[in-house]
Order: sequence, then C-alpha cells, then structure tokens
Amino acid sequence: MSDSSPTRVAIACQGGGSHTAFTAGVLKKLFREWDNGYELVGISGTSGGAFNALAAWYGLVTADETRAVELLDALWADLSASDPTDRFLNEFVVGLSRFGSTGAPAFEVSPYQIPGPELGKKEIRETLERHIDFEEVPGLCRTDAPELVVGTVNVNAGVFETFTNEAVTPEAVLASAAVPTMFEAVEINDHYHWDGLFSQNPPIDDLMTVGADRKPEELWVIQINPQKREGEPTSLEEIADRRNELSGNISLNQELGVIERVNEWVEEGHLPEDEFTKTEIRRIAMGEAYHCSTKVDRRPSFVDELMELGETRAAEFLSDRRS
Repeated sequence: MSDSSPTRVAIACQGGGSHTAFTAGVLKKLFREWDNGYELVGISGTSGGAFNALAAWYGLVTADETRAVELLDALWADLSASDPTDRFLNEFVVGLSRFGSTGAPAFEVSPYQIPGPELGKKEIRETLERHIDFEEVPGLCRTDAPELVVGTVNVNAGVFETFTNEAVTPEAVLASAAVPTMFEAVEINDHYHWDGLFSQNPPIDDLMTVGADRKPEELWVIQINPQKREGEPTSLEEIADRRNELSGNISLNQELGVIERVNEWVEEGHLPEDEFTKTEIRRIAMGEAYHCSTKVDRRPSFVDELMELGETRAAEFLSDRRS
C-alpha cells in the first residue's frame, strides 16, 4: 500500500437468496471498521447480492459508512418474514422447496398462471423504494463515487447483461432477482430479463473495465456458495445442494480466472505496467453448508444467524489483513 494514496478496492457480492443476509453482515462489519487506507471504487451484486450492493452504495454516497450499515439493517428487517401471514407463507415455501429437492413428484405451476409472484415482486419493489430514492441515483453517480453494478441475464439474446450506475432502476434490481420458476421475467429496453444467478454471479468484469485511476488493486469477493465439498453427493438432496452451489460458482471462477491470467501476464512482462495493473483477489467465504431450501427461508432468526456469521467472517478477514 502506498503511503500517499489508499489502496483501491472493489467488492463483489454473490447472489443466493436469503443466504445473502450473510453478505449484509460482512458489509456491516467492513464498514464499521473501514480503514482510510482503502478506497472503495466499486461494488457489484446479483440477486440478493444486488440488494446488498445497492443499499451499501446508496448509504455511502448519500452519507457515510454508518448510514450504509443502517440501510442494510433496515432493508433486511423489511425483507424478513416478520408478520404472521408472511411467516406462514415462508414456512410453506421453504417446505415446498425442501420437498422438491428430494425428487418426489410435486405440483408445479408457471408464475404466469397465478397472481402470487407479481404480488411478491410488488412487495420487493415497495421495500426497495422505501429505503432507496431511485430518482436520486443518477445525480449520485459522481466521478468519485464507487461504480455500482447489478447483474441479470438477457432471456431473449441469451447473454449476460449488467446495469451500472444511473441504469440501476427498481426494474433492474427486480430483474436480477427474478428466479424464473418463481417470478415473471422483467421487461427492460424491449427485452426480458431473469435472475442474475444464471449469469455473472456476481458481476466482475464491469468492476475491472474502468479507467486506470479507478481500477481496483484488490477485489474482495463475498462468496455464498461453498467452493469445495468432501465426498460424493449420493442422495437426491445432496445432489440438488451441490448442483445449486456449482451453478453459482462456475461463472464466478471463470471471471476470476481471467483476472489471474492478466496478473500473470503483467508479472511476466507481457503487458505494460503503465496500462495494466495487477488485481489481488481475496474471498470472504461463508464457510458453512446449508440445505438449498434455506435460500428461500426468511425467518428473522435465520436472517440474524446469517448476519452474525457474516460479521464473524469479516472480522477474521480484517484480522488477517492486519497481521
């Protein structure tokens, strides 16, 4: 780290439904103990990770780290299943997800055939707008503000699509969380979008393809899905769990592999150092294995458990950085 300038850092938040309450805990701890030796130059997210990235970014650019922590707490308090009706619905959805992962025949219906999914999207939108003034976002995208990136997939073109800075609208965030079996696709710019878990999870490339003075020297990846597991998955539930984890990690590892290759080329002198810089990759991993059905579990006690775990992992990360 230079004595005269802070180390440029970007944070990428992996998606994973309710498990991204872990990410909120990580971000809260990082912001409470933010070191002036670091400058946040970008933050990205997919699905639930996009909720966290947006709340953190908005808190930072409208006030400071304290406000970012307050917004993360407020957002997850509203997303949690707190009232009796929501608690009942949560138990039903979690139970249905767990039952489906066993491979047993289950009644399935398209989200286009029932009203519930659109009501769910309406509730998420109202929650986001309760805490984020989206009309204010374009004016907050200053040159010195962190890059904000939200990941989706373009259903019609079959390609990744990201929304950055002033393009991050309520529709973009909803599109990033539009799980196709649960919600209708979100139409933006005359084409349809689904959950970003099908795409860059989380978006990395947009954080890297910026001006040299804003390119991160360190990339902190908050990783929800376990990278490794011991043994062979044999039961239908174990297979469903591991398949879910792998689907969330493959695109991430591909993007990180590109950064590592560029780092090697810079180190070996194949690329000019005045145009290309190395980016150190650091992961803050959940390190716990939960059943895939818990990704839809919004019980306040479970959300609190994940947040506490996030704060613990962030504390370990910061301790390692200081040692």
